Amino acid sequence: MIREKYDWVVVGAGITGTCFAERIASQRRESVLLIEQRPHIGGNLYDEVNEFGILEHKYGPHIFHTNSTEVWDYLSQFTSWRPYTHHILAAVDGKLVPLPINLNSVEQLFPGDRGTRLVGKLIALYGFGARVPVLKMRDAADEDVRALAEYVYQRVFENYTWKQWQLRPEELAPSVTARVPIVISRDDRCFQDTYQGLPLDGYTEMMRRMLAQPGITLRLGCSWHALSDQIDANRIVYTGPIDEYFACKHGALPYRSLRFEATTVAQARVQSVGTVNFPNEHDYTRITEMAHLTGQVENHSTLLYEYPQAHVPGETIPYYPIPTESNRQHYAQYCAEARNTCPDVIFAGRLADYMYYNIDQAVASALSKFKRLVESTGESRDENGD
Repeated sequence: MIREKYDWVVVGAGITGTCFAERIASQRRESVLLIEQRPHIGGNLYDEVNEFGILEHKYGPHIFHTNSTEVWDYLSQFTSWRPYTHHILAAVDGKLVPLPINLNSVEQLFPGDRGTRLVGKLIALYGFGARVPVLKMRDAADEDVRALAEYVYQRVFENYTWKQWQLRPEELAPSVTARVPIVISRDDRCFQDTYQGLPLDGYTEMMRRMLAQPGITLRLGCSWHALSDQIDANRIVYTGPIDEYFACKHGALPYRSLRFEATTVAQARVQSVGTVNFPNEHDYTRITEMAHLTGQVENHSTLLYEYPQAHVPGETIPYYPIPTESNRQHYAQYCAEARNTCPDVIFAGRLADYMYYNIDQAVASALSKFKRLVESTGESRDENGD
């Protein structure tokens, strides 16, 4: 059998693998075989126009936001942006209140003097603009503030966390609980980053442009393990689950998965904001209305319902590494395995790094690892170089 030869193999055509393939091909001018197990590029960012003409995020809503000018400028080479700021409402005790919980939410949940008093105490204790993890606020000296934190913990945080992770908030890494703070401001936006928006023509089109580089060969619907004995490559970038790369020799790392149900109704808008969270009711955690994200005004609207579920290897998609201390130690075994046995493999991305990344964090990590690669092997060879 004649083996195919490439300078690089990149496994996984999500945002991390796409960034690596683009950088290697455009900056180093080396050949890349990009392998993707699914029948499309884009990974979980994949979007497509559905039968009703609505651009639908097939694997859940993805809102781009970043404070990194480098990441924003890099992706802006491949897309124009639709300005968009994401808003989330949470269904709490029969009311829809802004999430993350902020001063407006407090006044809606506790109208009248109590709400006014709580707002004053929060500002005095933490300062306007602070973002306070709810678990930290539960230890506040002020009795009223502790009661508020306990209310938010029970009504907004605890049940949602259980549905999402099948764990109590205290069992998760602090980085997870810090993602849902109580915000001491009246800014109802979900994110406060400098740059916010969505690719004007969708994530899939943006990534298609990233991959439109000479030297990139794309192969969809293929497993690296099925092809590995047919390919010769100098280096590998692997963005899949790191435990799968090593055939789970140290045991399978745990992940959480998701199931999505899309429904389209004959009206232009159903929700007042892009996403509504349901911490306590229903089996699903949230509903996202695509038209808010895309800005489309049609006679129909597509709603995406999100159901967390256990990950079953070979049956479901691993979406989220489960961030606990024991899992971090388990992952460390695979890191040691990679260092000791695979010096020519770069592990990158949410699944290979066993870390929850936002889109900008995944891009920043890929760009950073590529820079380290360049520094260790010599300057990149762009179109003006040799």
